[in-house]
Amino acid sequence: MTYQPPGIEHDHEIDLDGALDFINTLDLDDGQLIEHLQEPADAAAWLLEHRLLHAHDARRWTRADLDHTRAVRGALRDVVDSVVLDRAPTSESLRLVNETLEMGPRTELDLDGGAVRIGHRHVASPASEALVPIANAIVAELASGRPDRFRICANDQCAWTFFDASPTGRRRWCDMKTCGNRAKAARHRARVRASEAPAAPSV
Repeated sequence: MTYQPPGIEHDHEIDLDGALDFINTLDLDDGQLIEHLQEPADAAAWLLEHRLLHAHDARRWTRADLDHTRAVRGALRDVVDSVVLDRAPTSESLRLVNETLEMGPRTELDLDGGAVRIGHRHVASPASEALVPIANAIVAELASGRPDRFRICANDQCAWTFFDASPTGRRRWCDMKTCGNRAKAARHRARVRASEAPAAPSV
C-alpha cells in the first residue's frame, strides 16, 4: 500500500494583509461610506482574484451569498475594532466568525487505486467556504501573533483597518502617502491660520 500526499490544487490561503483588505471593501472616502461589494458578482470577483474561489463557483453567486459575505465582513471588522478600541465585540459577531471557522473542508482519507490519499470533503457552499481563510488569518493573529499591532487609520475620513508591521510599532496611518500627508497638510494649514490670526487687543 502506498501513500500519496495531498495535492495543492484546492489549497486556498490568504495572508493577514489580504484579510484586512477584505474588511476594507467597505470603507470611507473623505467621510463617505463606499461599498465595493455592491453586487454578487463583485464579491465573487474579489474572492476569485485572491484565489479563494474557483471560476466555476464564482458564476453561481446569489444575493444571499452577497448578504452573507457582507455580514461576515462586518463581524470580522467588529472583532478587529474591539481589539484596537479595547472593547468587547458583539455576540452576533462572535457567532458569525465562529460559524465561518467551521465551514472549511474536512480532511479525510480515501483510496486512489492502491494508494491511500489524503483528500477533503466539503461541508459548506463555495461562498461560505471562501470566507474561511480570511477568518483564519484574522483569528490566527489574535491567537498567536501580535494583535496589539492591529490599527485603525487615524484619519477619521478614512478609518481603514491595517496591521502595523513597522519596527517601532507607532504607525498611525494606513498609508503615509495619502492619509499621513493629508494630516500633515491639515496641521500645516492650521499653523498658518493661527499665525495669520489678528492678535488680541491689549487691555
